[in-house]
Amino acid sequence: MSEYQELIKSFQKSRNYVRDFLIYGFKSREDFSIRSGRTYDNERRRIESWLSEYIQADFGSQGKTLSLVLDSNLLHTNPIYRVWKSKSFTTNDLLLHFFFLDLFQEGASFSAEELTDGILKRYDTLFETQLIRKKANEYVKEGILTARKKGRCLLYSMQPELSGAALELLPALLQAVRFCQLTMPLGFIGSTILDSRKTENKTFLVKHGYYGFTLEDEVLFLLLKAMQNQQSVTVQNRSNKPHHTQEETFSVVPLKILVSTRTGRRFLCAYHLRSRRFTSLRLDQIQHVTFGEHFSDYSQYREKLDRNLPSCFGVSFGTDHEPDRIRLTLSIREGPEDYILHRLLREGRGGTVRRTAPDTYTYEISVFDGNELMPWIKTFIGRILSFESNNTFLRQKFYRDIRTMANMYQAEE
Repeated sequence: MSEYQELIKSFQKSRNYVRDFLIYGFKSREDFSIRSGRTYDNERRRIESWLSEYIQADFGSQGKTLSLVLDSNLLHTNPIYRVWKSKSFTTNDLLLHFFFLDLFQEGASFSAEELTDGILKRYDTLFETQLIRKKANEYVKEGILTARKKGRCLLYSMQPELSGAALELLPALLQAVRFCQLTMPLGFIGSTILDSRKTENKTFLVKHGYYGFTLEDEVLFLLLKAMQNQQSVTVQNRSNKPHHTQEETFSVVPLKILVSTRTGRRFLCAYHLRSRRFTSLRLDQIQHVTFGEHFSDYSQYREKLDRNLPSCFGVSFGTDHEPDRIRLTLSIREGPEDYILHRLLREGRGGTVRRTAPDTYTYEISVFDGNELMPWIKTFIGRILSFESNNTFLRQKFYRDIRTMANMYQAEE
């Protein structure tokens, strides 16, 4: 039976629940059919214990729904960092942590067997060698210990402490840390540094902060590490679309991270090894990342990606058909409506704008996936004189949507 505990051992499950019914904010208890209602209640109580002052309940036709309400303009830090700081621990975790700190004096190195004997001799406490080795390897992964081979034996030692010069410099850098923990990816690191120095941010505020995306920072870190090492990865991806919640596994070479300036959503641009083409994956849909082998042609494909990106209006590389060519003719009154023209130039992303007649301008662009332009194009409704494309589907979709909208408002054709 699932029991409620505020602290968590695995972040993955809580991340999905925080995202599903707090970030998206439209699901009710009945919408979570994958797991039991008891599991939902336990996760909800856990999240409310972390973020109670930011949770809003709404009641509608679907019942009670919860959402997370954050005004970044009033926040000095990201409240969702609390989720990262809620990891559970056992009695053995506590004991071994302080035993390690005491045993690993400056320059001291021990094998797992020597650690087991030393803990028994000094603290009269017996642990299995396998447990000691597991905890030591965990600390190596966390960067607390280092490991080196000596013959067939693996020796563990403490990471050297920061030099005195670094400690003296740190207070002068805290102002930068206060700013970065609000604005940069992996800002949780900055928040942790502020906690360790027993200080907080009282200087900076961000007008438009996309705080919910810190939930995927662990995935982002692993992808950046793979990019640095120029290696492939296997990602487990879960679509959030209705009736498509199954997980899929892809082997890709991560090449670049793109961030939407409008929504803050982050995307991985990668080379798909099986289909042999570029693809984009949303970071908030990636569940797990597993490192693969070194990719020898990494630099070549990175350069090829840079040549392809100017033909992307957003993050889609389309399919194998020819690029979509779009021509949009707008009515813009010269003078009073020059701001529309400026917006067209500013948001056109490489498209050309020509004056084809008095008060008439034509915007043309060629992209891999013209469907990405459709929401933006529809913001010019009322000024559009014509929409043309070599993609029959896009033409039909545009005029079908216009007819549907006209019927909704009962307008005459």
